[in-house]
Amino acid sequence: MSDNPVVVLISGVSRGIGRGFAEAYLSRPNHTVIGSIRDDASPEVAELRAFEPAEGSKLILIHIESTEPEDAAKAIKGIKATGIRYIDIAIANAGGSPPIQSMDSVSASSMVAAFEVNAVGPLLLFQACKSLLKASKRKPKWVSISTGGGSISLIGEIRSYIGPAYGASKAALNWLTAAFHHENDWLISVALHPGLVQTAPGNWLARKFGMERAPYTIEYSVKQMMKIIDEASKEQTSGKFIRAVGGGEMNW
Repeated sequence: MSDNPVVVLISGVSRGIGRGFAEAYLSRPNHTVIGSIRDDASPEVAELRAFEPAEGSKLILIHIESTEPEDAAKAIKGIKATGIRYIDIAIANAGGSPPIQSMDSVSASSMVAAFEVNAVGPLLLFQACKSLLKASKRKPKWVSISTGGGSISLIGEIRSYIGPAYGASKAALNWLTAAFHHENDWLISVALHPGLVQTAPGNWLARKFGMERAPYTIEYSVKQMMKIIDEASKEQTSGKFIRAVGGGEMNW
């Protein structure tokens, strides 16, 4: 397998953590990065296209809109037609947070929208790429980019109840991640909490807690998560919820 590229699928690579993952993997030799985007004409996508990959590495962009149930299957069918025969690592990064609404005022539409993007979208992506993951000759890995806000155990400690739509939908993502682990003995499936990262949502939340900005850069968080992914095993990592910074296991 040494001559065959490591194939990494990452959803939501236009900006933030997803783009950080894409550029970091492209900086490694002999990697094929398949990244999902929503708007092919955006300046962020143009910048990503211009990124200079390492020797033997390349970027393939596909269109997936999480609110379109058929998009993931169509996109994976498309990459199969280009000759992609396996995926070694799939990172479900694309997600979203609706406007913060209290438990007393959160609307049904906000709940549905959050679940659609943060839970249903990753499930449809998993269904679409499962056969390609299973075809990997390496140890195939599924990675869900979650959040401490999705931990039921931490609701009181971190006051995540202020955003019920986001927290509940990420808790659903955690459930799916654990279910993938238990149902598929050939797959390493893990949920990662990236920490409070200097993305637009991360900085907004940091200011809510009295900080000037989030403490971790995208590059630092991605580096920590890639180390966990590199070293992940079925026995030690799969079926767990892991904190990127420090690597400690979190309670669901």
